[in-house]
Amino acid sequence: MPFFFLPDRYYILLVIPAMLIALWAQMRVKSAFAQYSRVTVFSGLTGAQAARRILDANGLSNVRIEMVPGNLSDHYDPSAQVVRLSQDVYAKSTVAAVGVAAHETGHAIQHAVGYAPLTLRNAIIPLTNIGSGLSIPLVLIGFFMGLQSLVTLGILLFSLVTVFQLITLPVEFNASRRALQTLENYNMVTEQEQEGVQRVLTAAALTYVAALIVSVANLLRLILLFGGRRDDR
Repeated sequence: MPFFFLPDRYYILLVIPAMLIALWAQMRVKSAFAQYSRVTVFSGLTGAQAARRILDANGLSNVRIEMVPGNLSDHYDPSAQVVRLSQDVYAKSTVAAVGVAAHETGHAIQHAVGYAPLTLRNAIIPLTNIGSGLSIPLVLIGFFMGLQSLVTLGILLFSLVTVFQLITLPVEFNASRRALQTLENYNMVTEQEQEGVQRVLTAAALTYVAALIVSVANLLRLILLFGGRRDDR
């Protein structure tokens, strides 16, 4: 029986193709962001200004906007109620910056209206963290000790990561739809710029699809490697 941390046929057949898809998705989003980071929006709004306008228009003047280091490190922090934007998004007046900023405000709006998938995703984060940390050790300990019940528990904990990735998809797609609709409703981008925003956000969404594929591939590998054994008597 091959060990989980060594290459095996399931790793080659499942995980490597999934990782290649994830790599392709990352390259695509970086390419799209770089392309539309060179296109200035007609309105002249920076990402931070666009985010502020959207938040205020939705009654979210209490949500702060901060600049954070890193590339594509943009996110919404629901616990602090802060939209955090990377420097290239916060300070620049480009199609990519405005699109990404609008997407993150979409998460703030989701939080404010109690969007169910976001609420569920936030609720299972502690369980997901536990699952990602304990799952593989439990599987390996159970395998070496001949305790299939422990292996099964480890696989179930690992599946929480896959569930988290699955719930993330509607959250991200909905935030992108909100961003596109908001930018159009408030005339913050032209029709041509809107197409650029959509391309950037579509490329970003593919990274979440790829993350789910990687998670499913690893879960299937766990099941195929360790899921069919019985407890030793």
